[in-house]
Amino acid sequence: MANKSPLDDPENAAHAWARYRRIMRILLAVTAGVVVLALGILFAFNGMVSVHFYIAVALGISFTMLLGGGLMGLVFLSSGTGHDDSVDNRLPGSEELRGRGAGRGRDDED
Repeated sequence: MANKSPLDDPENAAHAWARYRRIMRILLAVTAGVVVLALGILFAFNGMVSVHFYIAVALGISFTMLLGGGLMGLVFLSSGTGHDDSVDNRLPGSEELRGRGAGRGRDDED
């Protein structure tokens, strides 16, 4: 049975989600700066190639940074609130396997 998550408490959840939104706002500002810088460098070296090229570059950089940052922010949210510790990820029968040495690592050798 899973333990109770700290995110079940509305006060903890509100604090955690406010922190996540703050991280995302910072990430959005950094992403906008990187996009402007990248487009400026591309324009300086290549001139006006095609408007579609610059749109694709801007969307590609934005999507990659926001998706990666958003997922990493969720990892921080989950880990920082203790939500990860509340998960019971033991497999049925894992205790039996551990007793027979199936779960032994290199450091556990006799």
